[in-house]
Amino acid sequence: MTDLGMHGGPDARGTPAHDFSTNANACGPCPPVLEGVRAADASRYPDPQYTALRERLAAFHGVGRERVVVAASASEFIVRITAAAAAEGPGAVWVPALAYGDYARAARARGLAVQVAELAAPEPAVCLAWGCEPSTPLGQDDPGLAAQVDAWTADRPFVLDRAYAPLRLDRSSAASLGPDRLARVWQLCSPNKALGLTGVRGGYAIAPRDASLALLARVQALAPSWPLGAHAVAMLQAWTEAPARDWLAACLPVLSAWKRRQEALCASLGWVPMPSVANFFCARWPADVPMDAGLEHLRAAGIKLRDCASFGLAGCVRVGVLPPASQDALAAAWRALRGRRAGA
Repeated sequence: MTDLGMHGGPDARGTPAHDFSTNANACGPCPPVLEGVRAADASRYPDPQYTALRERLAAFHGVGRERVVVAASASEFIVRITAAAAAEGPGAVWVPALAYGDYARAARARGLAVQVAELAAPEPAVCLAWGCEPSTPLGQDDPGLAAQVDAWTADRPFVLDRAYAPLRLDRSSAASLGPDRLARVWQLCSPNKALGLTGVRGGYAIAPRDASLALLARVQALAPSWPLGAHAVAMLQAWTEAPARDWLAACLPVLSAWKRRQEALCASLGWVPMPSVANFFCARWPADVPMDAGLEHLRAAGIKLRDCASFGLAGCVRVGVLPPASQDALAAAWRALRGRRAGA
């Protein structure tokens, strides 16, 4: 049976009333972007080259249009660039010790080995490397990321997954690799999380300043026809505009306040929250409550958390920040679980 991977969001029971599993911006959806998506003309194909969109994204990031690669989603690009790297022949993929599972799954599907990234330079056989800023699942800064980028060579792709960069809440930490290092890596962007529109699938990547032209051509050639539909085009266009950016800036202090409350609440429930700079955090599950049974109880109560085992962090859950009403529902369901176990 094909491994379809583990993801957050709706499941066989439908959409959870309180979904802590996806890390979408809980202030969303972004009103001006949602308006643009609803107004999109879905009666015709988009431009298959996405000329206007790529020009807009290029101007937004201050790069040439030839460096912008649109993708059906971040996950689609993960599969595509892995296939492009694998075309060089047998090799390995460098992934963080704790990472989104699609990096390793895409590598293994192409017959590539998976090597856990260390601070030292990668072995010559490594044909593709992954980094994440902020990291997944912990939502932290990786202190070794700059050294890894510096150790990399331009003839092999290093991809920096920046899905949660717009949702960084702690601005006092090392927020970026800096423009010089960013120009040396592929940057993968998927703004639907920041916009609270995870149901609109669409993303893009920015190729390095000195990207291999052969690799860039393979990445483009491996794209499906029309990877973005009209609604994704509308979302990405609106992402570059001032109303969306202003709305997102106003969300960050709200999310920060909700996060402080949620961390304190989780600690009061007996969980152990871990540090994070993003709009989510991981927490260690209490040892005296079986995780599978506990997650099932919470899901039956309309609450979904993300088991971190698929990230390489067993015994922990990842908890996206939600408004106080959802936090209180989580607390009530957890206390009901505790009470049921005490009375058993």
